[in-house]
Amino acid sequence: MEHATAKKTLRIALVGDYNPDVVAHKAIPLAIDDAAAVLEQPVQYTWLATRDINSAEPLAEFDAIWTVPASPYQNTEGALIAIRYARESGTPFLGTCGGFQHAMIEYARNVLGWHDAAHAETDAEGRMVITALACSLVEKSDAIELRPNTLIAKAYGKESIEEGYHCNYGISPEFAAALEEGALKVTGWDEEGEVRAVELTTHPFFVATLFQHERNALAGRPAPLVQLFLHAAAR
Repeated sequence: MEHATAKKTLRIALVGDYNPDVVAHKAIPLAIDDAAAVLEQPVQYTWLATRDINSAEPLAEFDAIWTVPASPYQNTEGALIAIRYARESGTPFLGTCGGFQHAMIEYARNVLGWHDAAHAETDAEGRMVITALACSLVEKSDAIELRPNTLIAKAYGKESIEEGYHCNYGISPEFAAALEEGALKVTGWDEEGEVRAVELTTHPFFVATLFQHERNALAGRPAPLVQLFLHAAAR
């Protein structure tokens, strides 16, 4: 009789400063557990505080990296180190809300050469990649149109979705224009054409969203992008 080979337990790094009062931090473990159950994939996740990331070395043991919401981070540089490691090593990466914003800053600095790329929430000077939204998206939901034939469209199985946010900051018009060239592609927009999701086309799985799709797990709904993230990690 043949025995099925036991699946390797995936190790997921959750990069951010855990706070039990943050809704997304309550949702993320549920979303991972739900996705793991659907995939019949053993998963172990570890919260990595940004203050404890001073080099890429501790990230090498993980199969995937998720930079989570609730910024400003205690150590912005720690978050950027993790994002850069995921981007350069080909490690599956997911960024949501603050993770999305900092993935944009990392790409601007280290790929586009915008060495003074800045975040309006924390920086007084520099080239603002992340600026205040015209209308706050704190505890708001909105429709998002997805680019066909992308990872995110594959995850959802459709090209129009509705998801929730908890943020006041998004991509600046200048940076959005810069994304029209290069490998980091806009793959999701709101009804006004504002950037809500991106993918790095030269990477096996590098997806970031301004919206917090992980919150679906709190309502007992699947988080399709988390399923695809774990699937990529398992490969």
